[in-house]
Amino acid sequence: MRLFITANLSRPKVQPFLDAKLDWIKRHVELAGLDTDCSAPLDRVDADAILVLGGDGTLLAAARRLAGKQIPLLGVNFGRLGFLANFTPDEFQADFHRLIERELPITPRQTLQVTVDVDGVGRFSSIALNDAVITSGPPYHIIDLVLTVRDGLAGTGSVHCSGDGIIISTPSGSTAYNLAAGGPIVTLGVNAVAITPICPHSLSFRPVVAPMSSTITITPERVNPGTTLFCDGQSSTPLRVGDKVTVMRADHDVLLYDNPHSNPWQALAEKLHWALGPNYNHNEEG
Repeated sequence: MRLFITANLSRPKVQPFLDAKLDWIKRHVELAGLDTDCSAPLDRVDADAILVLGGDGTLLAAARRLAGKQIPLLGVNFGRLGFLANFTPDEFQADFHRLIERELPITPRQTLQVTVDVDGVGRFSSIALNDAVITSGPPYHIIDLVLTVRDGLAGTGSVHCSGDGIIISTPSGSTAYNLAAGGPIVTLGVNAVAITPICPHSLSFRPVVAPMSSTITITPERVNPGTTLFCDGQSSTPLRVGDKVTVMRADHDVLLYDNPHSNPWQALAEKLHWALGPNYNHNEEG
């Protein structure tokens, strides 16, 4: 097996991990390269797998740098939550043996193609594995957006959205900003996107789940100087009146290795305390 490694050395425990494991890794696989700047164009890499050392943000950046190339990513979490980078440093050697024996499951994750054009001329394009987010930005006045959803089954509908912005999320990203903003959790395997307003100026503008095949366009009617479109919280561009943002399913997925010791339901319960019951004090007298 040929393995490429991208390592986020801004995480304090990544360099000690590399110091301890790199020679051992080289004894078991052919090393196709080591990227410690997290900037290598991964679409030019010749490897069977890419080991990503960092956190979810490091893995999201690696997914974009693949630019559609179908090399599976294995994320080892040195961050906080680790929903995407769901392998742990402590269990790395056992999981690495499963990797080289090709025993680890691989799941395709849906991605979004996000573009911005002005008068039909494109000026921004990015892939998003988690979400595309429009935020109001400074001076943080309410912004006005027109949201149009073209769905082959339900037809086309447009609404005005006044508030702090809007989130278009994949199932992979539904537990990120989307969830924090009150959006629904969309389980992996559901072929859908979540559309969630951010602090809407309307009590009736609720989150919606739409088919992944939908084409979503957002046209700003009133913005702030700091109004910005973010893809996965990383790739970004300012938005102005006259821009047209289009979000649709990309023509490729991102392949992620799944940790066989975990699953999305378990991750929700352990990392976000989903469905956690009340903490009863059994010493109280009733």
